[in-house]
Amino acid sequence: MGGFFQQLAKTLADRWISLLVLPGGFFLGAVWVSVSLGHRDGWDVALLARRAEGAAADVADLSSGAQALLVVALLAAAAGVGFVVQALAGATRRVWLGQWPRPFVTLSARRTTRRRARWHRLVEERRALEAASPGTRTREQQDRIDAAAGRVTGLAMAEPGRPTWMGDRIHAVESIAYHRYGLDLTYGWSRLWLILPDPARTELTAAHSAFAAAVATGTWAVPYLLLTVMWWPAVLVAAGIGLTGWARARAAVADFTTLTEATLDLHGRSLAVALGVGDLAEGAGPLTLDEGEHITHLVRKGR
Repeated sequence: MGGFFQQLAKTLADRWISLLVLPGGFFLGAVWVSVSLGHRDGWDVALLARRAEGAAADVADLSSGAQALLVVALLAAAAGVGFVVQALAGATRRVWLGQWPRPFVTLSARRTTRRRARWHRLVEERRALEAASPGTRTREQQDRIDAAAGRVTGLAMAEPGRPTWMGDRIHAVESIAYHRYGLDLTYGWSRLWLILPDPARTELTAAHSAFAAAVATGTWAVPYLLLTVMWWPAVLVAAGIGLTGWARARAAVADFTTLTEATLDLHGRSLAVALGVGDLAEGAGPLTLDEGEHITHLVRKGR
């Protein structure tokens, strides 16, 4: 039992350091650089080196107790900044997934409308190419059709319903589940999750964790952006962090939604059997529309 708690403490300490202290420490270092250089000397490396030497000498002159207190204060400050940024991660997540707050409802609706109109234009282009060569196609004709299909799915996997690409990936899975299988994921996902085998849960959890980590990374762009008030090069740091988090989040959302759709294809029938809607004796295969609609009726409970 003692070994378990020791391992748990080590794991928590590692997560505390990696998620809060290290990023917070780097930010505090950036704050010091901002104060030391300012806008006028933003790229003055020689000045920064002299200021660093002076600060190191000042710390060396402190007593050992004062140095220890300084280290503790810096760790606490770094962790505090980390906690604040982690609290802001929820806002980043909502922005990236297209769940914009009330003041931006009009902007969200306009952007969604534009994305939907563009998606339908791309779909019509693909259909026109298919209609132009309904019979045997040449390799070039098929390549043009495949490219047109790629543009459609590159924009959204189903008709857009959110103002952002990441939001539409989630919306597409919900749309496919409802229109292909009759399953309302808002109510059905928690039931499906409980009956999934461990390998499926592991893959989905890993993809979701990757997205959460990317959101946390991208959120660190916010405090660095605030530093531009004192030190203009901070905008470059903020842009780099924000773009890195955003790119990783897109990849994670793509993985997560692909795995979620595959989960519906492979394990939807298991949910039907667990709820007494389907019968495995009928044979393996994906969930039928009738079964999905019956499940939706059961899990909604009239809501």
